[in-house]
Amino acid sequence: MPYAFYYDVPGTEELYRRIKAEIGDEPPKGQVLHLVVKQDGGLRHLNVWESRQDWERHRQERIGPAVGKVLAAAGITERPPEPVEQQLDVLDIWTSA
Repeated sequence: MPYAFYYDVPGTEELYRRIKAEIGDEPPKGQVLHLVVKQDGGLRHLNVWESRQDWERHRQERIGPAVGKVLAAAGITERPPEPVEQQLDVLDIWTSA
């Protein structure tokens, strides 16, 4: 069953690009869609994964370490709280792939 959600972070485009570069270009197993848009006060991340387990694994193995490394390099020693995920009820997923 797909796991779809969004969350908001107070980050900047530059910070996002550094984190993404740290994560790398290899597509994560189970990711269907990842979209980041600008909004007042930060960025909104929209995600669809094949399962919640795929998302949790990716968050723990790749995102968490990348965020920690980039924040430390930026001089941010105290890690912000995890963003609150707002789960979405998937009706349909239509991609060109």
